[in-house]
Amino acid sequence: MVVDALQFLLRVLLGLAASAFWLRFYMQWARVPFHNPFAQFIVKVTDFAVRPVRRVIPGLFGLDWASLLLCYLAELLVTLGSLWLVSYPFAAAGWAVVPGFLLHALAMLLQLALYILMGLIFLQAILSWVNPFSPLAPVFYALARPVLAPLQRRIPNIAGIDISPIAAFIVIQLVLITVVTGLERYASGLIW
Repeated sequence: MVVDALQFLLRVLLGLAASAFWLRFYMQWARVPFHNPFAQFIVKVTDFAVRPVRRVIPGLFGLDWASLLLCYLAELLVTLGSLWLVSYPFAAAGWAVVPGFLLHALAMLLQLALYILMGLIFLQAILSWVNPFSPLAPVFYALARPVLAPLQRRIPNIAGIDISPIAAFIVIQLVLITVVTGLERYASGLIW
């Protein structure tokens, strides 16, 4: 029971950190303007770690690789910490399981990124119906646009309603089921 509580705390705290790092990376990739409250919050929350890491890992191709690395490291810490809490035999396993740890963390990072995308698409859809002139509407539109724009070009509106978010949810769920679950199972096979 204590182990479950500690695993929960580990996943929540490091999961929130990984989410913030991912959002910082994704906002820069999606070219979201950083002059809004949401982006300023993400920058303030992640600056303590991103700035020192940027000295070692600079941006390349206009992307913030330090944020992505920190997101990956947070997921790797969740993986290793969870296994440590259940008394995983690290010493007996040796170095052969390291690729399994790395792949599991990658699977968790992909899962996190896809769930965040689903949340952003959901928020964008709700804001477009409820309050399209909200100050945060352009931010969530810009964050959802890389996923929704290709679908909106192919799927016509039905009675003036954009159903591309539904198609995006279906595609994201399929990726979660096939790619992420397959990668996670493969990584678990290497770990155990």
